[in-house]
Amino acid sequence: MAVRRLAPKEKQPTSFAFTAENLEWAKAQIAKYPPGRQQSAVIPILWRVQEQHEGWVSEVAIRAVADLLGMPYIRVLEIATFYTMFQLEPVGKKAHVQVCGTTPCMLRGSKDLIEVCKSRIHHDPFHVSADGNFSWEEVECLGACVNAPMVMIWKDTYEDLTAESFGKVLDGFASGNPPKPGSQTGRQFAAPAGGPTTLKTSGDAS
Repeated sequence: MAVRRLAPKEKQPTSFAFTAENLEWAKAQIAKYPPGRQQSAVIPILWRVQEQHEGWVSEVAIRAVADLLGMPYIRVLEIATFYTMFQLEPVGKKAHVQVCGTTPCMLRGSKDLIEVCKSRIHHDPFHVSADGNFSWEEVECLGACVNAPMVMIWKDTYEDLTAESFGKVLDGFASGNPPKPGSQTGRQFAAPAGGPTTLKTSGDAS
């Protein structure tokens, strides 16, 4: 995995403040933990901050989370830079695509998905498209190896992709009508690609 760093100073906003709704939500998360353990709420609060902050986490936002939880800034920075779910630079307004490049996905065609990203979004990862709507990166395993190759966009995974079907997924986000998450070939969960092969009738189990 590449070293993850904060966005350069010129991309950083000068301030961040929780919305009233998100601050109330954050305090409710903190209240779930016993005295002395409130810092355990750091990951869900960072995630909520990212949602508020147009899909990424800035340095001032990290500091705001640390202040809220009474944590040293470096502790929150360590968490934000460790987990790839947290974006450290501005991302596309409509979609940030995480392409799984681990072995199962690579063997089943993730290179083709990366080529789609290069041609439709930007040649290099961590760059926003010319229209500001899309960005992409390659990440390690996203946990859907059996339905490889796959991508994650925001909170959802899109699986069993080809270059063509991935293009349709991007079309959906571009038009404001994202497709249903999960397998894009219609199979249920991790069922065999060709359909069930055993126990096809009730009598088979007897």
